[in-house]
Amino acid sequence: MHKTTFTIKNVQVVTLNGTISNGIVRVVDGRIAYIGTQAQLTEAEQGWLSDAIDADNGYLLPGFIDVHVHGGFGADFMDATAEAYDTITKFHMEHGTTAMLATSMTQSREALSSVVAAVESYINNGSSYAQLAGLHLEGPFVNPKYKGAQNDAYMMDPQLEWLQEWHEQHPGIMKQLTLAPERNESLEAIRWCRAHGINVAAGHTGATYDEMTVAANAGLNQAVHTFNAMTGVHHRDPGVAGAVLTDDRITAEIIADGIHVHPACIKLLARAKAPGKLVLITDAMAAAGMPDGQYELGGLAVTMKDGECRLTEGGALAGSTLTMIEAVRFVINQVGLSLEEASRLASINPAQLIGIDEVTGSIEVGKQADLVLTDRDLNVKDVWVKGTAKG
Repeated sequence: MHKTTFTIKNVQVVTLNGTISNGIVRVVDGRIAYIGTQAQLTEAEQGWLSDAIDADNGYLLPGFIDVHVHGGFGADFMDATAEAYDTITKFHMEHGTTAMLATSMTQSREALSSVVAAVESYINNGSSYAQLAGLHLEGPFVNPKYKGAQNDAYMMDPQLEWLQEWHEQHPGIMKQLTLAPERNESLEAIRWCRAHGINVAAGHTGATYDEMTVAANAGLNQAVHTFNAMTGVHHRDPGVAGAVLTDDRITAEIIADGIHVHPACIKLLARAKAPGKLVLITDAMAAAGMPDGQYELGGLAVTMKDGECRLTEGGALAGSTLTMIEAVRFVINQVGLSLEEASRLASINPAQLIGIDEVTGSIEVGKQADLVLTDRDLNVKDVWVKGTAKG
């Protein structure tokens, strides 16, 4: 068992109030106990430095939280096994993710029921790697005209009975539901979900701007992979994207890989959204971390070439091979955000979105020691989950 009491020295500590140079972070029993500089240490505290981890002036970031990820390193959350979930959580943890929502695909009721049960079992048994914070149901209540890489054979209007059953049998596991607000029964599903602490996101949708406003009035508070698989912005028809850009009630996800969305559109989104209302996601599928070749997503064949995943039939983009640290680097290097801004999009914003920000999502005294240590080029060197070293 790794020790959960340790000190990191000579580190640039990225906090919500800025970056602390020549910083010291002390972790005691898996929680952050001290944040400061070496010059501020008392004589007694100087003793921490004798066996401290020397960060070599690298960055210490709060662990990343990915609310939209399907898989990685050859495994998919739809596999519904602990072995697959270990593979996924280990792969993404190695790239800085310390918590995530297991994200499902549009599939049969039986397949989705298996995933809900598997996620609950995995959470209850405790992950050795990144933590599962719950389940994100992406579909099947979406629009086939905007199906992307989802299987339209299973798409339908929202079924409140299914949601109620899953919630009763596995309370607290569902954290997010993605649906198309224009479908029949959507408003009822939105209201029910929000009353039971479940976020509702618009996605794979052809909704109008007015339909999005009505949905937001009912409680819709999120949008998955903004700009992808939704109506775009026209100056006389703002569409889903226009609603996401202008409605402060809606938190926007973005896939920052340079494939799904042009950097200029990410910059536009970053400028438009209110503080705290933009989150980085990977939308990674099983092919993440794997060589080019043939894969599967939601029962559909996918071809990966040069790291880009598309449906073998039709050619639609099919998830990504992105990791969170790559997304952080992308928005810094290609979009022009600061490291502090990028860190917020990857950690505290998603933590607030799914209600775990009192525990994790930022480097603050008292919080769980979910930490990522990088070099000056933002290459991951070490990762701690609940203060346990994973690097």
